Amino acid sequence: MKKLCGLAGLGLLAAALSGCATQVKSLPLAAAGGESRGDVQVYFGQQDHPAVQRQVGSVSYSVRIARQVASPEEACHKALTEAVQKLRNAARERHANAVIDVSTRFHSTETNSSTDFTCGVSPSAAALAVKGQLVVLDSN
Repeated sequence: MKKLCGLAGLGLLAAALSGCATQVKSLPLAAAGGESRGDVQVYFGQQDHPAVQRQVGSVSYSVRIARQVASPEEACHKALTEAVQKLRNAARERHANAVIDVSTRFHSTETNSSTDFTCGVSPSAAALAVKGQLVVLDSN
């Protein structure tokens, strides 16, 4: 009887923890609010941009935010917004006016898309990593 109760307890624990797993999501960038606006332009994937005058360097950042009560999608968009802000700050510090070829990643799932981004989300947090090239673009 003790074995049966122990097995039942382990089964319930496994069932409870299976809902805690992190999900990898691919979400549309458009819902994140048009990241190529602002004083430092951000171009995802192979988005068209003005000619590059000068390469400044590459950057990458990881972001993890607490979910609070937000939906998984809202949490991912908030994480992306924070990550893009880090890219913009790095560009300003290094006198670049744009970040190009931006890709997103969660663990081994990477997206180099101009329409979607990758995010990992669990019941407690949302996380992603971004990387891109800091550049000075022609001002037209």
